[in-house]
Amino acid sequence: MTQLRVTVGQFEAQRDVNLNFTEVESIVTSSAASSDLVVLPENCMYSDPKKEATEIRYAEALDGDFITRLKRLAAENDTHILAGITETNVDDPSRPFNTLVQITPEGGLAGVYRKVHLYDAFGYRESDKVTPAPIADPLVFTINGITVGALTCYDLRFPEIVRWVALRGVDMIALPAAWASGPLKEFHWEALIRARAIENTIYFAGAGQTAPSCTGQSQIVDPMGVTLASAGEGSGAVATALVTSERVEAVRRTNPSLSNRRFDVTPAKSPIMSR
Repeated sequence: MTQLRVTVGQFEAQRDVNLNFTEVESIVTSSAASSDLVVLPENCMYSDPKKEATEIRYAEALDGDFITRLKRLAAENDTHILAGITETNVDDPSRPFNTLVQITPEGGLAGVYRKVHLYDAFGYRESDKVTPAPIADPLVFTINGITVGALTCYDLRFPEIVRWVALRGVDMIALPAAWASGPLKEFHWEALIRARAIENTIYFAGAGQTAPSCTGQSQIVDPMGVTLASAGEGSGAVATALVTSERVEAVRRTNPSLSNRRFDVTPAKSPIMSR
């Protein structure tokens, strides 16, 4: 049996990058002793939840100060970190990428995922401010023999991309998010996490920003849809759970839906429009 100790942490990021890093540092340092992987929210480097500076497009390159500090933090605490940043887009400075970075305990940047599905829903238009990433190989990495895939927030609403990643042999998907608050949004968050875990027979770890702009409720769900740990609503809260290959194997013996499927998943060549 292989196992992975996973922590999801949450807070509401602000426009002050240094303050945001202080929140990140607090979550990582308090969790590292019991965690092999700490998952932080989407946009945890910079956010403008009150929309006070809508004209600003703050972003950093992958060799920028925030990631440099994340590397140091991972090395000092001997843990892996998955975090969401706003990455500079040299081809369109006004529309950066919404990016996840995977940092190793050695202090290296080992992987990157740029968000594919932008949040153009529920009255928001993320694509006005962010460049949708071209579809490339998914971010998949292995820690202690457990294979992890990474996606971001709105991707959760698209079963195709989750299945696309799940078919890379992952035991868990980690999803940093800033799940916007609103009517029934907490219900959608929990229901979709459970559904994606159950239908792919994998663990699912969602780490979200908190109130008032977002729902919080960071949680880790097992391959049968059982919630193993939840951080609730509070800023700075964390939840930790143990992910094991034995549990994935046992669930798949009972529910072999992946091997029973008769359809595959490939990226769409163009958006499918309703008629």
